Amino acid sequence: MSEATKLAERAGDQDPRIGLRAVAALRRLLEQLEAVQVRSARMKGWSWQDIAAELGVSRQAVHKKHGRR
Repeated sequence: MSEATKLAERAGDQDPRIGLRAVAALRRLLEQLEAVQVRSARMKGWSWQDIAAELGVSRQAVHKKHGRR
């Protein structure tokens, strides 16, 4: 079972401490995955607008978050 799957299961735990820790870990993982995919898209010539459209955010938001990396 992958780490993400384990974390997703823990996020639904009856113990709030376990569930909240899992949610926080999933949030960190998601941020890392987003950065990897944005970097990949930029290397393949995607515009900030194209990336923003796929993420469901504004061009300005995605550029502010990832533009300096």
